[in-house]
Amino acid sequence: MHVEAKNLHKSFGSFHAVRDVSFGLEKGKLVGLLGPSGGGKTTILRMLAGLETPDRGDIYFDGERVNDVHPQKRKIGFVFQHYALFRHMTVYDNIAFGLKVQKQPKHKIAERVEELIHLTGLAGMEKRLPHQLSGGQRQRVAFARALAPYPQLLLLDEPFAAIDAKVRKELRTWLKEMIGKVGITTVFVTHDQEEAIEVADEMIIVNQGKIEQIGTPQEIYQNPKTPFVASFVGESSVLPDGRGLKGFDHVPQDVRILVRPEFVELGTDAELTLPSASQTGRVKQTYFRGNHWLVEVDLEGKTVFAARSLEARVIHPGDRIGVLIHRLYVLDGDNSIMVENRLKQDPMPVHI
Repeated sequence: MHVEAKNLHKSFGSFHAVRDVSFGLEKGKLVGLLGPSGGGKTTILRMLAGLETPDRGDIYFDGERVNDVHPQKRKIGFVFQHYALFRHMTVYDNIAFGLKVQKQPKHKIAERVEELIHLTGLAGMEKRLPHQLSGGQRQRVAFARALAPYPQLLLLDEPFAAIDAKVRKELRTWLKEMIGKVGITTVFVTHDQEEAIEVADEMIIVNQGKIEQIGTPQEIYQNPKTPFVASFVGESSVLPDGRGLKGFDHVPQDVRILVRPEFVELGTDAELTLPSASQTGRVKQTYFRGNHWLVEVDLEGKTVFAARSLEARVIHPGDRIGVLIHRLYVLDGDNSIMVENRLKQDPMPVHI
């Protein structure tokens, strides 16, 4: 592994920010550190950077223990949420700063800055000051400055949080392409699951100072290992039990249930793929999501959400509608188990 964290612990007074955290990062991977606010993400990032010292545990870069190595000697690039650019320096001088600190020859500095100017799409802006740039441009300068001294690890702390939604989406695509070209191991902290799923090669889900699950975005979304991951990743309904859900009478009655919108099909008997496995619900509300409707439905006193195509018949609050739940997650203790609707495998006989 290029970077390894082994049994990291970190407390601030009586607050346990990080508890027995271990993971490995492969060289060149873009890894999302995802979790709720206060979950320990930034503390882990700061320990990797050397800005915080673990109470226990070890950090290794290419097999070398770096716990006692000064941050400036760890060869780390750090991009902060609010850019932290030098306000009175031009774009060129901001990018060149780390190289000047290293006392690199002027011609080497010029070559590296020119390379990064073109890589980050900042050509023609070399003489501008930060206040003359847009938020997205300032963030690109921050990336270029972090990359300039040839770091072996790039750390990003909520890198897109201060940018508006449209530019943030553009920068996600740009970041993934740029990291692919540069080939540098990168860890970015975010609480935005959509951002992590879209950008990361791998995700580390953190909650209450502990790692809940590590895997690719697809693995984590499709096979959540814990109740927290199942409820945190994706837009879901968590129900106290499965009573009254047709096709799931084989599920224990004293466990919580999680239903994702894409697991639920709505429509008339003619529209549903398996009417015999459906039941009737009432539309509570509809929410336009751009490329689909998110429909809130009351079902036997329980609320579930369903994704509905814009091409389908328009439905309104108060409408009665067929509801077919294809599958759900059973949240049993520390485990999350997917269960299929039994009537899909063993449908009720049709009497003629």
